[in-house]
Amino acid sequence: MQIILLERIEKLGQMGDLVNVKPGYARNYLLPQGKALRANKVNIERFKTERAQREADNLTRKSEAEAEAKKMDGLTVNMVRAASEMGQLFGSVTSRDIAEAVTESGFTIDRSQVIMDRAIKTLGLSDTRIRLHPEVSVSVVINIARSLAEAETQLKTGVAITGDTDESDAAPDASETESDAGTTADENADS
Repeated sequence: MQIILLERIEKLGQMGDLVNVKPGYARNYLLPQGKALRANKVNIERFKTERAQREADNLTRKSEAEAEAKKMDGLTVNMVRAASEMGQLFGSVTSRDIAEAVTESGFTIDRSQVIMDRAIKTLGLSDTRIRLHPEVSVSVVINIARSLAEAETQLKTGVAITGDTDESDAAPDASETESDAGTTADENADS
């Protein structure tokens, strides 16, 4: 299906481009969201008359987004979550959680603006992109910890705090277990 893009779409094209997309993508996403028009004679003429106005509106929205991005630059959001001793979260951090945390920090964003490549399922620091405009995005650091004090420590060190012990501490525990097992085997052999 051939469409006219009304705004820049990542990995698809710029405003005003005539592109071919799959019919389902156009019908279910681009057309209902107002990001594109069907490419027919009436819509092409309509777009040509509205193009200057749309480009001016796009420039003002882009400049506002760039100003907001400068304010958000270097933002770190702390999130407290329950996790195991190994640092695995009981659940995961979603785009909705990140959007709410950033909104609490004083910036208004929607969960659809949070771009996540994968779910966050461990404690620690994670970079997440937030798209403020189709042409403007900013990186925000998400700091996930079990408590606020732990979050501050993670931020200073840059390393997730987990219940892992050092190998030197773990080695004596393993040898004690082996010696206990040997004693039990000897006692069983004597009886």
